Amino acid sequence: MRHNGRHAGELRKVEILRGFTESAPGSVLIRTGGTHVLCTATIDEAVPPWREPSGKGWITAEYDMLPGSTGSRRARNRMRVDGRTQEIQRLIGRSLRAVTDMAQLGPRTIYLDCDVLQADGGTRTAAITGAYVALCDALRVGRERNLWGGDVLTGAVAAVSVGLVAGELLLDLDYQEDSNASVDCNLVMTSDEHWVEVQATAEQTPYGSADLAAMMELGRRGIVELFGLQRAASNGEQREGA
Repeated sequence: MRHNGRHAGELRKVEILRGFTESAPGSVLIRTGGTHVLCTATIDEAVPPWREPSGKGWITAEYDMLPGSTGSRRARNRMRVDGRTQEIQRLIGRSLRAVTDMAQLGPRTIYLDCDVLQADGGTRTAAITGAYVALCDALRVGRERNLWGGDVLTGAVAAVSVGLVAGELLLDLDYQEDSNASVDCNLVMTSDEHWVEVQATAEQTPYGSADLAAMMELGRRGIVELFGLQRAASNGEQREGA
């Protein structure tokens, strides 16, 4: 048993609350244990100038941690986006574009804004998992407005963390586990089980191919469980994970 009572291969309690705010076409609050992220999706009837000649749409993301999301106040990114934030928001955009048919979307941009209200590890993975549900809702609204007719989504996408902590392989690390991990890994996978991102970093001791394979398999099983929770949320079911 882990310090929080979970088994090694168990997700934290996951809640996906749709329609959390009223103004955005897609709005989701996702809670994964102590990590809470607000994900909104908005539709813009334009694309960046470099995208215009293609006639296709675009999906982009912004991510930030609010000042009170951690134990010590985090300054707002007002003038300059730091490297970590830039890396994460690019990852979120990449992940959602992986399951979107840009031709069906047409010359429009969907903005995904992911704001961390409370952080306890796994903020980027929670943001991706929640942003997908927000995107689904925004696409549903767009279809009702006759902005597009066909299926814009080609599948689902979700993400989870895995790590080696004190020699044990653990799924969905909280902050305490992540800060003590010898290897931590963030995994993003589509519903047809293709990988968007495999980011495994040796914080202490280098790991072997067998370790990486084991992390990917544990992460795959966790993400498949998250797909079920995303479907339940999109269908209006009040189902909770773990």
